[in-house]
Amino acid sequence: MRPSVEETRLAKEDNERDPWLTVLGERLRNLRARRGLPRRAVAQNAGISERHLASMESGVGNASILILRQIARALECDLAEIIGDETTSSPEWLLIRDVLHGRSDSELKRVRVAVTQMLASTSSEARRSSRIALIGLRGAGKSTLGRLLADHLGYTFLEMDREIERVAGCDLSQIHALYGTNAYRRYERRALEDLIQIYPEFVLAAPGGVVSDAANLNLLLSHCFTIWLRASPEEHMSRVIAQGDFRPMSGNGEAMEDLKRILAGRSAFYAKADLTLDTSGTTVSKAFGALVKEVARATSAAPGANAALTRRKGTRKPAGK
Repeated sequence: MRPSVEETRLAKEDNERDPWLTVLGERLRNLRARRGLPRRAVAQNAGISERHLASMESGVGNASILILRQIARALECDLAEIIGDETTSSPEWLLIRDVLHGRSDSELKRVRVAVTQMLASTSSEARRSSRIALIGLRGAGKSTLGRLLADHLGYTFLEMDREIERVAGCDLSQIHALYGTNAYRRYERRALEDLIQIYPEFVLAAPGGVVSDAANLNLLLSHCFTIWLRASPEEHMSRVIAQGDFRPMSGNGEAMEDLKRILAGRSAFYAKADLTLDTSGTTVSKAFGALVKEVARATSAAPGANAALTRRKGTRKPAGK
């Protein structure tokens, strides 16, 4: 028996239906059911036709972001609940979101730290103070001060860029050119996981962009005592050029403005570090002295920190700039 014209049309629509729109339609139906609202009422409150809403719920009607905002208001929910992310995937997530909604940044930080400590084992929390990670933009002094600090404490010094290249089997420029930024972030995470697994003690110079990925930043904050080496944009640029690298200025008259935008965009994430040290306008010797003093003071209360910080090779006076 041959299918009717209507059956053929519906079958064709099913085959052409976008999977994301199908899931979106399911979310809309579930949200409306959870609110106990008829389709007509939601459509009316959202200022759209009932037919349009019905086609969206069936997964065949597309919608602009503005229409979705109107529907979110009609359902009295966040737009994220319609579009969907991990925090909308279960009742527990939704309850947690509600508890955290409207909290200040300092309150959210306290919650994050408390949850991290609650989920971490006692041994991993004790080791955190003996794994020191230096973060910040290029030119902040991570490699220079990191090597001095590692030698001072008797720890292994690690350049995370080199570890990423080891994991990927090629240099950084090839990773970006051949595989792209997303692949680079995956290699970055694997390298960081390897280092945490292998080394109980280290001083790590982390890439400037490690804070761009929330998962990688969380991993770093959870397993390492993290220090933001901060400097002015002008200092960042002059130090990179002093190292013989003129690429930031090559063919880019807006290099300084770009650097300022990057620093402004990342500063709130760098600030999640346990400690901030401004290295602007000072010598290597003075910056290193301040770093040692701040690390000893800030980690003195951590389990096992005192033993680690007193077991050092000796304090050598580094040369100034």
